Amino acid sequence: MATKDISGDEDFKMYFYENRVKTFEGWPFDEDCACTPENMAKAGFIHTPSENSPDIAMCFFCLKELEGWEPEDVPEKEHKSHSPSCHFIALKKKMEELTLEEFFKLQKERRKNIISKTWNEAINKFEEASKKRRADILKTAMGEE
Repeated sequence: MATKDISGDEDFKMYFYENRVKTFEGWPFDEDCACTPENMAKAGFIHTPSENSPDIAMCFFCLKELEGWEPEDVPEKEHKSHSPSCHFIALKKKMEELTLEEFFKLQKERRKNIISKTWNEAINKFEEASKKRRADILKTAMGEE
């Protein structure tokens, strides 16, 4: 999972552009390119670097992670291309203009994304553990301990 906690109450703040921009400390693209921290944050991304990939960005809403950014990549276009069903990138209003009802509907969709990602990660872990256990059982059965 990404280095940021995506499920806590603290994360409400990521709905706001200014807070997303702050996550881009150490972002490798900052001037004379399309994927500046400002443009990344406008497209809903937060910076979630890893030791091996300093340019990982994740949409705080749909949780889509993208890396391998090029200076000419347009964040909003990339986001729409890789996650066309993201409700955040499809918003026609600024966060400050949403009604309370619209915000809660949006948050419901975000929660679905978090649950889905968490569930998929748990399934993948289980499947990997199952494969390893099966291989161990087969080794034991074949007398190859």
